[in-house]
Amino acid sequence: MTFAGLTSVSEVRNALGAQSYLADEGLATAVFLALSLQRPLLLEGEAGVGKTELAKVISAMTGGELIRLQCYEGIDASQAVYDWDYSRQLLHLRAAEASGEAKTKNADALEGELYNERFLIKRALLRAIDNRATPAVLLIDEIDRADDEFEAYLLEVLSDFQITIPELGTYRATTPPIVILTSNRTRDVHDALKRRCLYHWVDHPSFEREVSIVRLRVPQATESLARQVAAAVESMRSLNLYKPPGVAETIDWATALGQLGVSELDEATVAATLGTVLKYREDHERVREQGIAQLVKQAFDRGLLNS
Repeated sequence: MTFAGLTSVSEVRNALGAQSYLADEGLATAVFLALSLQRPLLLEGEAGVGKTELAKVISAMTGGELIRLQCYEGIDASQAVYDWDYSRQLLHLRAAEASGEAKTKNADALEGELYNERFLIKRALLRAIDNRATPAVLLIDEIDRADDEFEAYLLEVLSDFQITIPELGTYRATTPPIVILTSNRTRDVHDALKRRCLYHWVDHPSFEREVSIVRLRVPQATESLARQVAAAVESMRSLNLYKPPGVAETIDWATALGQLGVSELDEATVAATLGTVLKYREDHERVREQGIAQLVKQAFDRGLLNS
């Protein structure tokens, strides 16, 4: 089965590249299989490696609406699936009473009017299985933050792409959504959910691919600066930091340097802009303990070695 005219891994990779997302062969293969087999894709990896961005790019690539469900501890059906618009229901009751309509109807009939689709608030999961010509892209972000009960409910939804609302009946997807789940692995996702999905670990990119990403996303950055930034970030990741910088931070740093008109790294510039790439005080201290001058030297050496 093909999807949106994409008949091979290379075509998917090129389509992602056209949206400024440089995927390696493994990730492009996982996306191709998720699209062609209509299976959810679970992406795990460190924060900032491009998991959430991939869902946004797939939405742009396919033309499907991006529907994002941000998970958190305690999330339940009323936040993720559907809820009732209680304020509008109350207004409807008051209007019926004011017009005398409530006196002419029995309680069951009036209750039936309250639980009508016009008072239904469709949350992310219900919106994703709505009938539509182009499949939506359902991003279930940071599933590892949700609790076991919600994960079990989600497994049921993803198995059949249907949701039952007691007052209205069962909603079924005639066109299943493209489902991307992400996890930063703050806890392990249950095996039952993993079995339902295709799986891919998204790692930090290689040096050369990170340089290419910076050049693509930050066109004002010179080749030399892009290589120095990628090399410096690579060195930071080897320092056992509390939160190693991801690709998103590399792009932010290169963008900030370009905005400042910097053409190459130096000790003063790195010290002044460290907050764009490292977001914890402990990590700043760790880099300074190792020596910013040493970091800049390594960036120059690594950049020149691979140029």
